[in-house]
Amino acid sequence: MIALAEAIVDRVAAVDWAAIATSLDAHGFAALPALLDQAECGTLAAMYADDHRFRSRIDMTRYRFGAGEYKYFAAPLPGVVQSLREALYEQLAPIANAWSQRLHLKSETRNLKYPAALAEFLKLCQERGQSRPTPLLLTYSAGGYNCLHQDIYGDVAFPLQAVFALSRAGVDYEGGEFLLVEQRPRAQSRGHALRLEQGAGLVFATRERPVAGGRGDYRVTMRHGVSTVTSGARMTLGIIFHDAK
Repeated sequence: MIALAEAIVDRVAAVDWAAIATSLDAHGFAALPALLDQAECGTLAAMYADDHRFRSRIDMTRYRFGAGEYKYFAAPLPGVVQSLREALYEQLAPIANAWSQRLHLKSETRNLKYPAALAEFLKLCQERGQSRPTPLLLTYSAGGYNCLHQDIYGDVAFPLQAVFALSRAGVDYEGGEFLLVEQRPRAQSRGHALRLEQGAGLVFATRERPVAGGRGDYRVTMRHGVSTVTSGARMTLGIIFHDAK
């Protein structure tokens, strides 16, 4: 497991993060290459059956979130999930700080400065009563979907998050595109439907992103969800960097 954790760090470091930053600035999302292989995806997916690994289970239908369910991992996180969370955060923190400056966000957390390391950021979450881990596995069968939403769990929120496909689009399931919708000021909303390949991921805005305008940057609100799975079963790993109350 130590070797796998080190491999994950190396894979994340090898990503073209300049290109990721450019895509995030232009679109509010950016594709990540396959950071997990087929066996690693299978191992993560198999964890879903072990309730001892999770702190809670959510039935989407019960809460009118959609049709499907998800489980939040309990602490300590599985090694591969912890490594992904730490390594991705380290690369995304500079982008998050640049976004905060562009949006002139007011915050009580160190003058808008996101710490360089995840552990330091999670201390800020704990200081505001947010101590429950938020990485999760989400599963859908035929007819399942996820309504458009934002993953905000308290006063402290990291402006970016990630999702990884554990199932094979076109083989394990059909439909189930990842959806992103941006609500532009004084304009109609724009949507994106994205297909994720197994092991690959997507980084996207948690709540809002800066967009350059004629009078400077302005905020665009973003929400995400999943379109209806028309057949088969779909599972993903969600990496959220702020913890929950």
